[in-house]
Amino acid sequence: MADEKGFTLWFTGLSGAGKTTISHIIETELRDRGSRVEVLDGDVVRENLSKGLGFSKEDRDTNIRRIAFVADLLSRNGVPVITAAISPYREIRDEARETMGDRFIEVFVKASVEVCAERDVKGLYEKAFRGEIKEFTGVSDPYEPPLNPELTLDTEHDSAEEDAAKILSLLEERQLIPAAQPA
Repeated sequence: MADEKGFTLWFTGLSGAGKTTISHIIETELRDRGSRVEVLDGDVVRENLSKGLGFSKEDRDTNIRRIAFVADLLSRNGVPVITAAISPYREIRDEARETMGDRFIEVFVKASVEVCAERDVKGLYEKAFRGEIKEFTGVSDPYEPPLNPELTLDTEHDSAEEDAAKILSLLEERQLIPAAQPA
């Protein structure tokens, strides 16, 4: 859409909290509504834009700054952006917010370490609990939850579809996307 408003939905939360699952639902719905939405998924960005970075605090900060740079570039040019990366440190998320201003919408995808470990199909939490993975967010490395996110999604109690509906409602209220047309 030529008159589309750029914004960044910044999903943050532990590995396995549901960021990617919910972002796929939102992406599909926005595309169905004619949007040019772009998704910056943490795993995909690490493979392509941040290849070679490790998981030290400095490398994580660099990775998140790169995601924020691309999200800012796209969103200020009218493209809706969804980021789905753990982004564990509040300070770097706040930097992204400062850069993008009112185009930045922080979405805390909340789930406990225990629930995320139960959902983990890759076995990463199990390895982290055994000490085989160092600097694993939520186990051996900190996760700093947002203090004032625009939206908190409790994925332990709500379905991904329910959470996606909350996000779409917020975007419609802010007039960032057109209201869904009745079927």
